[in-house]
Amino acid sequence: MTPPSRRAMLHRLLDSDSTAAGALTLATLVALVWANVGESYATFWSTEAGVRVGSFELSMTLQRWVSEGLMTFFFFSVGLDVRREFALGELRDRTRAVLPVCAAVGGMVVPAAVFLLINGGGPAAGAWGVVISSDTAFALGMLALVGPAHAPRLRVFLLTLAVVDDIGALTVIAVFYTQDLAPAYLLLAAAGLAAVWVLQRTDRWQVAPYLLVGAVTWWAVYRSGVHATLAGVLIALLMPVHPTRLDDVDVASRVVHLFRQAPRARTARLARRSIDRSVPLNQRLTEKMARSVNYLVVPVFALANAGVSLSGGTLAAALTSPLTWGVVVALVGGKFVGVTGGATLVRRLVPAARVPGLDGPRIAGVGALSGIGFTISLLVVNLALDDPALQDQARVGVLLAALLALLAAWAIFAVGSRRRALPEPAGQRLPREVDPARDHIRGPVDAPATLVVYAALDHAYRTRTAEVEREVLDRGAGRVRLVLRHHTTTDEDLVRALGLEAAGRQGAFWEMHDAVVGLREDATAEDLCMLAARQDLDVTAFRRDLRTSAHLGRVEDDNLDASAAELPRTAVFYVNGHRLEGPPDSFYISRALAGTAAAAEAVPPPEVPPPG
Repeated sequence: MTPPSRRAMLHRLLDSDSTAAGALTLATLVALVWANVGESYATFWSTEAGVRVGSFELSMTLQRWVSEGLMTFFFFSVGLDVRREFALGELRDRTRAVLPVCAAVGGMVVPAAVFLLINGGGPAAGAWGVVISSDTAFALGMLALVGPAHAPRLRVFLLTLAVVDDIGALTVIAVFYTQDLAPAYLLLAAAGLAAVWVLQRTDRWQVAPYLLVGAVTWWAVYRSGVHATLAGVLIALLMPVHPTRLDDVDVASRVVHLFRQAPRARTARLARRSIDRSVPLNQRLTEKMARSVNYLVVPVFALANAGVSLSGGTLAAALTSPLTWGVVVALVGGKFVGVTGGATLVRRLVPAARVPGLDGPRIAGVGALSGIGFTISLLVVNLALDDPALQDQARVGVLLAALLALLAAWAIFAVGSRRRALPEPAGQRLPREVDPARDHIRGPVDAPATLVVYAALDHAYRTRTAEVEREVLDRGAGRVRLVLRHHTTTDEDLVRALGLEAAGRQGAFWEMHDAVVGLREDATAEDLCMLAARQDLDVTAFRRDLRTSAHLGRVEDDNLDASAAELPRTAVFYVNGHRLEGPPDSFYISRALAGTAAAAEAVPPPEVPPPG
């Protein structure tokens, strides 16, 4: 195997959550050192800077440019995540979404109540918004460092929780920390948002139109009196998001093929445009902005806002201040209780919310990690408090809470791994119990023997695996049930899986399965629609489900199982909950399913012709 190049290793390092968290930590430390050496820190960030064109002038301090200008890109990135989660991710599936949503709500309500219990009626009571948000970048980075390995569902849970958490925090900023509204500019901002909506409805895929309208909308929001960063998340929520369209990919492939035949400048330009168009705008912008946000926007924000004097007087005031301890207790204790309690309640009341890798110890660890407020917490400090002394006390509380929350999460994950470790080695046991209400079952639902297969309907499956499954069911004589779960690794695999689920919605999952298996070539989206017509399905509904990826959450749920179990791309069988270790032929599987010698006699061996 060829070793990875230095460039590939660098890209992998920059895409790591831990590296992004490290950059943020470094910026925070630099800010603390800078703020405690001379007076240049405060002088620099209070410097006025602006732009003037004719009668138009826009001027702010450098700190405010960072908080309301640069951080707009951070909130825009958050908005893209929110939009994608609601359209294609965990929040699309209500059964799956209820766990992180309720955990996030608990993680906002309980800390706010704890803070008000300590500071209610005092001069800092209005700063309760400081403790309701978690820092997504920090939390994900620290999860990679102190969390369990091979637990992709835990990362998805934390990311979804943070997305809902950000929605709540932004709503609080808009409703409770906005003063002196200018209605005329609000109307202009609304018109800008309407223009963004029109652009996405007309399927505009270029970045430039959104950038132009977005800049005007940001300026209108800023002049309206609302915190300008809200423009970023509102614009992102209106941006187009959809699964990759294979028609666009086919067009791009044809243009690239023509360029390969005759390299010309015009063909190269068309190839670049067609490739850009084939990648959904939400995904394209997320990819382009990720490193800029992680290594420029958020670290510069920390550099501008985390600097607090650590002189003896400042520390003495902070360590004896109810504001500081209100922030610490609310973030570390309140977040832990709110997230863990909300999730525990859901897991008890909603059985479908209990999934592998999201048990009590792991959720408790995430609850502790969510006490790292940082980015939005520091932003709210500036909005909620005018007194510099109180601001310093709140910042000390946010920084101290981040350290304590990290230590608490490390301890919880360590104890949890010792007392209730995740199954190792990965993939030896069935990742998730069979659920007749959710899984696709062939054969008697109450059969005593169960065969689960994780696979994609690729050439190997159609020519070998499907035959093995059929023979096992025939030999099982009604004593075996087959469960097919998706494991897609290519866009073509995903389309076929979505087609199966679309047919399953109309009660024809296995009929579509057999039709696809009967094809010699890989089925395309149009092939699936033709097969749906032959089976007398509602082709309009089938095509709509396929085009909108209506069942993507269901497929991705199986893919997460496969990822957690580190399954290979080839089909993997589980026999009565245990991964098949022997040859994946029908006779061996049938004997494994039988379990006992007596049962094995009821499962006849394959007929072998006599020699000669």
